[in-house]
Amino acid sequence: MLRKTLLALAIASALVACGKSAKEPEKAGASASASAAAAKDEKKVTLLMSPEDTLTVESDSLASGPVITGSIQPERRADLRAEVGAIVLQVLKENGEAVRKGDILLRLDETSIRDSLTSADEATRAAEQSLAQAQRMYERQKTLLASGMVSATALEDAEVRRNNAQSDLAAARSRSVAARQQLTRTLVRAPFDGIVSERKVSNGDTAQVGKELIKVIDPSSMRFEGTVSADKIGVVKVGQPVLFRVNGYGDKPFNGKVKRVDPAANAITRQVEVLVEFADAARPGVAGLYAEGRVEAQTASTLMIPPSALVQAGDSNYVWRVKNGTLAKVPLTIGTRDERSGRWQVLSGLQAGDMVVRVPTSGFKDGQPVQLSAAKAVASASTQKTSGK
Repeated sequence: MLRKTLLALAIASALVACGKSAKEPEKAGASASASAAAAKDEKKVTLLMSPEDTLTVESDSLASGPVITGSIQPERRADLRAEVGAIVLQVLKENGEAVRKGDILLRLDETSIRDSLTSADEATRAAEQSLAQAQRMYERQKTLLASGMVSATALEDAEVRRNNAQSDLAAARSRSVAARQQLTRTLVRAPFDGIVSERKVSNGDTAQVGKELIKVIDPSSMRFEGTVSADKIGVVKVGQPVLFRVNGYGDKPFNGKVKRVDPAANAITRQVEVLVEFADAARPGVAGLYAEGRVEAQTASTLMIPPSALVQAGDSNYVWRVKNGTLAKVPLTIGTRDERSGRWQVLSGLQAGDMVVRVPTSGFKDGQPVQLSAAKAVASASTQKTSGK
């Protein structure tokens, strides 16, 4: 009896297992069919776009030319140095302070120079007295000679003494003028309106003749002092526009114009210096900043697309083109970037008049249907009907 019962349980278990294994393939097959159908339906979903979502590729002018690198420097700059040897008594201006022409920037000790001036003035007065006495003696000898009381030799001696006194007076006056000039040079003044860019000394320093004291620049005279490779200098001409960026000012573009081209290349670097003046009032206020740009020596017409429409994936570039109601992924070969507009040059992949997606997303699929809505046209027609009523 027990054997019959166990046999019956075994048969029942086998039947249940067979039923489950038969149902699982059916479920798996149904799931795969559903996924394929969903993928097929997803691919067939029509993408609705408005006219604002697309743009038409057109030809535009692209400026090109040699690269120019350099720094921003003021045209008006003064490196003030000591003209007399003295101790620095007081520095009146600090770095970054604005100054006016004639403002005192620093004072040097004038004690020894003032003593020299006093000595020179006393020597001048003594020379004036000697000349006056020699002149009187000459006039006396001249009168006596006319009356026959002295010889001509005595008159000549008196004339020589008078001439020597005149020479001594001229030398004394020259020393007095020089001492007075030295005294004025103990006050270092600003040569023009500007800003103190660098202070080289402090109170108590010894200033030898020729020692750097202070630097003044005029920020309104900033210019781009750059260099261009010698093999590209042939296309650079005075008056050509230059577009460049300055380190520290982000992507802000600055406009300039070639003012002068150096007639000789650097013997070591083989670079040619090019001076560029700013074309408008926008200019950096800090000297010495690195700058890099391009001289717009040539202009050509070419296809251009904005950076928003371009998709860059590693070394490949592509856009999504809308043609005959279908979305297509089109590989591109791009060239240079227009610094003014930021758009890229299209070398191959598109033609003038092609319609591309302005701002593509990652959900686009190659071959996906596209329908362009006429929302603006419908809205315009509705507006006209309303106004007609």
